[in-house]
Amino acid sequence: MHTKVVFQAAKALARIGCVVLRFNFRGVGLSAGVWDNGHGELHDYRAAVAFMAAEYPSIEMWAAGFSLGSYIATTVGADDDRVSALIAIAPPVHKYEFASVKMSPKPKFIIHGERDEIISLKLVRHFYAQLQEPKELVEIDRANHLFDGQAGEVGDALADLLEDFSWKTQ
Repeated sequence: MHTKVVFQAAKALARIGCVVLRFNFRGVGLSAGVWDNGHGELHDYRAAVAFMAAEYPSIEMWAAGFSLGSYIATTVGADDDRVSALIAIAPPVHKYEFASVKMSPKPKFIIHGERDEIISLKLVRHFYAQLQEPKELVEIDRANHLFDGQAGEVGDALADLLEDFSWKTQ
């Protein structure tokens, strides 16, 4: 929740008018519970979607996440009719199948670092090729997995991609 890239992404989304919820998964930071290797974290994200839908029933909801969070967010978002767009920053395509994301007709936005040392850009491009339209991939030049020194570029890319986006108008 407090990584620079997550902070800059949330800041950019708020700047373009989004209501943003950032939270830690179970067992991370001061969150209760125990890390569950992605399984329980899917439930955490579902609870966050339900909370946002109850608090803001009339707004368009997008699911976004970074690294493992991008797998969790896009998987939950692909399967939840309340979510209209999927946003993945540095998705761990080397570790997870993303099956429901690949089949989803919802708009998908991916941001990845050119020099990501954990998840190769080649694998992300292969994953991207498997996605249904609409989709868009932004590659951040020279960026590593944590976008060290370039987290602001992630925020700028999100703002550029999504400033005028609305699934409702598609």
